[in-house]
Amino acid sequence: MKHIGILGFQGSIDEHMAMLNQLSVSSERIVNPSTLSSIDGIIIPGGESTTFLKMLHFSKLYEPLCQKIKEGMPVLATCAGIILLSSHIDNLEQESMNLLPIHVNRNGYGPQIFSFSESIALDGFKDPFKAVFIRAPIITKVESSVQILGRDSFKNPVMVLKNKMIGLTFHPELTDDIRIHDFFIHLI
Repeated sequence: MKHIGILGFQGSIDEHMAMLNQLSVSSERIVNPSTLSSIDGIIIPGGESTTFLKMLHFSKLYEPLCQKIKEGMPVLATCAGIILLSSHIDNLEQESMNLLPIHVNRNGYGPQIFSFSESIALDGFKDPFKAVFIRAPIITKVESSVQILGRDSFKNPVMVLKNKMIGLTFHPELTDDIRIHDFFIHLI
């Protein structure tokens, strides 16, 4: 049975766990390096990327997590998670893991008051997916090694894939649609 870790410092942890539970996949919160060895993949949820960085360093999880992802551990990164994985943050001097060769603009759509949802077409999905954007980043540049699997109505990439790293600028866990989580599980 597949076992998925969810970075457990903040964000929609319970909602991601509920999605995985619907897929009969076990999960656990990851808050220290010792738990990394027991998981087959990890979800980095939304939240606040600078808070994630502080907690990752404080818990001594930053380096081991980067290493596991570099070695091929599948990852699903949503919103703040894609900021952490990105190679460059355009509008702020901020550390990132530099694992996913994309550029992002933090809070690209604006503050929380400009949060929205829209139905988007995603490669490999028969029906549109209702994407929920909350203080979401905008992907401003994608290197050629990264596949764009979906775009918003402004033509911004909103779902990207490189090897076993899925990056989303939206929150699939805030819907009742399990298809993205299922797609992630099938990468493992």
